[in-house]
Amino acid sequence: MVELSWHGEVAVVTMADGENRFDGATVARWHEVLDEVEGREGPLALVTTGTGRFYSNGLDLEWMGANQADAGPMIRELHRLWGRILGFAGVTVAAVNGHAFGAGALLSSAHDRITMREDRGYWCMPEVDLGLPVGEGMAALLSATLPAPAVHRMLVTGHRFTAPEALAAGIVAEVAPEAELLDRAVAWAAALAGKDRGVMATHKRILHGPTIERLRAGG
Repeated sequence: MVELSWHGEVAVVTMADGENRFDGATVARWHEVLDEVEGREGPLALVTTGTGRFYSNGLDLEWMGANQADAGPMIRELHRLWGRILGFAGVTVAAVNGHAFGAGALLSSAHDRITMREDRGYWCMPEVDLGLPVGEGMAALLSATLPAPAVHRMLVTGHRFTAPEALAAGIVAEVAPEAELLDRAVAWAAALAGKDRGVMATHKRILHGPTIERLRAGG
């Protein structure tokens, strides 16, 4: 479901469950993995990725419909997850291997850097086409890390960004062939893993403090 491996000082979290949608068990597992990663002493960086065609296709709406009493708490825990990554005491990279929609796109935007597969997959916030407005915490997260014109376009039009379009819009920092995607993300993260974790956390609070607190409080 959500797997943790180590590449030296870089923790690699891999979503390996088909479309990698978020439900109660998946979000709980994410927090378990982050607890383990954050508990490691010494130099540290974080890379997240998916498998196959999907980085993450967003919320598991079928699960939410079948578990309505648990859907609200799951969404709050998902916001808290984004807040933990946004304020992570170390450099973070999202290696977007395929489609990143909705909550998956938001997850990637919580990282310090996004590297995207160059030839396949869309990065998209489809809520305007689904008739489901984003919450204020979600909009705050996007605005904290992505260029304002790109945020306006994604929220107003629901545009599906290809990797070259996402690079041009400033959503992603780099595009790469599928075979090189993860290695490039890990290499970039490893080069910065030795940065002081306390200073890193302080700087992220300075940059994004209100958004981090909003998200960690559940949105």
